[in-house]
Amino acid sequence: MKLFVVSALLGCLATAVAALADVKWCVKSDIEEKKCKDLAAKGPFSCVKRDGSIECIKAIHAGEADAITLDSGDIYTAGLKPYELRPIIAEYAGKENCYYAVAVARKGTKFGFKDLRGKKSCHTGIGKSAGWNIPIGMLLSKDIMQWEGPEVKPVEDVVSTFFLESCVPGATKPSLCKLCKGDCTKTHSEPYYGYAGAFQCLKDGKGDVAFVNHLTVPVSERDDYELLCSDGTRAPMDSAETCNLAKVPSHAVVGRKDPELTKHIFKSLTIVQKDPTFDLFSSEGYGAKDLMFKDSTQSLVELPPTMDFFLYLGADYLSTIRSLKKEQIKESTDSIKWCTVGHAEKKKCDKWNINSMDENGDIKIECETGITTEDCIQKILRKEADAMSLDGGAVYTAGVCGLVPVMAEQYDSDLLLSYYAVAVVKKSSGLTWETLGGKSSCHTAMGRTAGWNIPMGLIHQQTGNCKFSDFFPEGCAPGAKTDSTFCKKCAGSGKAVGDDSKCKASSEERYFSYDGAFRCLAEDAGDVAFIKHSIVEEYTDGKGPSWAKDLRSEDFEIICPDKGRHPVQKFIDCHLAKVPTHAVVTRNEIASKVVAVLTEQQARFGSTGTDPIFKMFESKDGKNLLFKDKTQSLQALSIPTTYKDFLGKEYEISMRSLRLCPDYTSDLEKSCESRRCTSA
Repeated sequence: MKLFVVSALLGCLATAVAALADVKWCVKSDIEEKKCKDLAAKGPFSCVKRDGSIECIKAIHAGEADAITLDSGDIYTAGLKPYELRPIIAEYAGKENCYYAVAVARKGTKFGFKDLRGKKSCHTGIGKSAGWNIPIGMLLSKDIMQWEGPEVKPVEDVVSTFFLESCVPGATKPSLCKLCKGDCTKTHSEPYYGYAGAFQCLKDGKGDVAFVNHLTVPVSERDDYELLCSDGTRAPMDSAETCNLAKVPSHAVVGRKDPELTKHIFKSLTIVQKDPTFDLFSSEGYGAKDLMFKDSTQSLVELPPTMDFFLYLGADYLSTIRSLKKEQIKESTDSIKWCTVGHAEKKKCDKWNINSMDENGDIKIECETGITTEDCIQKILRKEADAMSLDGGAVYTAGVCGLVPVMAEQYDSDLLLSYYAVAVVKKSSGLTWETLGGKSSCHTAMGRTAGWNIPMGLIHQQTGNCKFSDFFPEGCAPGAKTDSTFCKKCAGSGKAVGDDSKCKASSEERYFSYDGAFRCLAEDAGDVAFIKHSIVEEYTDGKGPSWAKDLRSEDFEIICPDKGRHPVQKFIDCHLAKVPTHAVVTRNEIASKVVAVLTEQQARFGSTGTDPIFKMFESKDGKNLLFKDKTQSLQALSIPTTYKDFLGKEYEISMRSLRLCPDYTSDLEKSCESRRCTSA
């Protein structure tokens, strides 16, 4: 017994010692190491020196170091295999968690962004965001610089002939190092490395343009310089919000996927920030700028544990950086990959795939499967899938993560892109909106528009209470956490044993989506169903599937605040909100391609399609698979249309209000929200 107690005590002591171990910070130069050692004198840190960002990334992956602050370009590299590091802490400059990539030139020079060919250029470093990825990507996208692709020649070769001379620290091509002052490495041993270095290159008269961020040029010197706008014009240095090349996620500390180590790193940095004798965000006195952290940083924010480099960088930035990588991913120009959730959707998609072949033998639709809708959103971000149709609530989440709506489902001949969210009860229940408290509820899914966002937003406005289980003690909201009261009434797939589908936000859960929520009410699992206005009439009076064959529309009513009870046909007089229809979302870079493929597909397989062998808007093995069965057509939205434009201001305000209840905001949305270029 004594031996056991001693062993246990030793184990606890070992754990405590491990928890207090120094954070091994990776530095890239002697100058940075000096600041790091001063940091180590103030807190639980030690310093590991490596030659450049890549070597630091390798050291962290190997456990030889724990953390380093990187810009977005290096965050991308760190996130790839075999390293698989993740951003854990973001820099904030004031209240902003992003910065503008800008092109700066001396005032009095006459050229614009479109006239950069033959000029001398100063860059922060090869692969850096503001200094390389963004400006080179912009020059290529606007056809100011031409590149036939990595299979013909590296992009560095193209840049070296486009600019007369350059300083691109870290470049391997000598011509890109001609303007550099030191060894042209991506370390502080190169005086023109980093933001301050690229600006110094311009200031010293070496270059004609410097690619930096909007905070680089000191306020006292800004009158001597101007911004080059992407449209060819110029603007004062304080116009970065309207004259920039891109808005970029801020630098972030990266580390291994170790939650306990992440907490230890953040706690250790927090302790040091409180020390009045050491300024973590100042490089004054060390002979360089932006050591360990950008000097413009004012605070650090811990990122959600679900954050990875795809979510942090966002779809637009990923598109830019991929286009410049030698290992550029080739895409089919003729097909799109649809993301499905659940076996029934995959089965329908497979049939679509088989029949999507055109007269040239080219397949137009391929299929990918996600575990949940949010899994599919991530797959689209990662280029593992291309598109899917989503409810407004999921459009909101996808939009926060960087996807865009490109086509909307249209449900009637009036071409309206909206429907009504309603609350349905059994007529015999006698329930009104005002007496719902304490009852059981049926929701289409957690985070869905009619099934969750609208009704729970209203309830939150009434009660001010984010603990919705106080209002509905039991219910079914597929997608809720398995131990939630909102999973108690879910039915699962109906398997006697081994049913892991219960409360999953997929067609495998019988109470999922509009038809599922109505079935939940019809089978007395709940007292109220939050659904779309047309569902009751679609599933009653002999029009529904076998489980609904005896249901009559007259046995149900709709309720709404302060308006009592109404027949289900009176939804215009009694509804919770008028909301946008479902929409197809995709990455911005392939928006036009997705619209073109779907337009061609619905001409063949839509409600008035020419080919009867497959119907896009019919579901034989379920309901509302891939698209809502009521869909008449897909209407193309103007490109670009943001998720905010599509959902409308009222819907966004409602969502922002509901997001005051973080326990009911998905981890995916929290991760995407935390890296958006918005105030902290």
